[in-house]
Amino acid sequence: MSGYLPPAAPPRAPQHTPGFGARLCRWILLRAGWRLAGTLPNVPKVILIGAPHSSFWDGVWGMLMKIALGLKVGIMIKAELFRGPLGWLLRKLDTIPVQRKRAYGVVEQMVQHFTDSDALWLGITPEGTRRAVKRWRSGFWQIARGAHVPVQLVYFDYPSKTIGFGPLLQMGPDLDAEMARIRAFYAPYRGKYRGA
Repeated sequence: MSGYLPPAAPPRAPQHTPGFGARLCRWILLRAGWRLAGTLPNVPKVILIGAPHSSFWDGVWGMLMKIALGLKVGIMIKAELFRGPLGWLLRKLDTIPVQRKRAYGVVEQMVQHFTDSDALWLGITPEGTRRAVKRWRSGFWQIARGAHVPVQLVYFDYPSKTIGFGPLLQMGPDLDAEMARIRAFYAPYRGKYRGA
């Protein structure tokens, strides 16, 4: 299957000015046969949840796609990693420092980050690990509810080499019901080593 990437990100999405890095990442993805399916949301604030997450390669292909499209997608990383020369690179990659040892929890920090931002796309893997888990973490649901932002379902399907955008959802108050409908959406897709 030949690759496909849209020419540009939606106008309301937070984005970088396309440059050589975007062209290089686009070339790598197309040469590798990866494609994008679905419609990117034309919203300034959203939580992107990506699954199934079974391999380190998910982050590689996801980062290449993000750069190729010129999107600013924040990824949470512990604040300690921002000390020293690595901090410069992490900031260039749109990562967000999180204080994991503070009493003010990660969910509250991210809700505040959304409040303080005019535009923010935040990427989260709901499984929280590359291993198979029976129960997904609820942090994305808590952040979405607290910050009043929608959740965009993003899937990795390795058999078709597709990163796909599914429905854009508003999270309701029933966590179990929301998890059930989200897990049902991911059921057909297969990561590198397993399904969701």
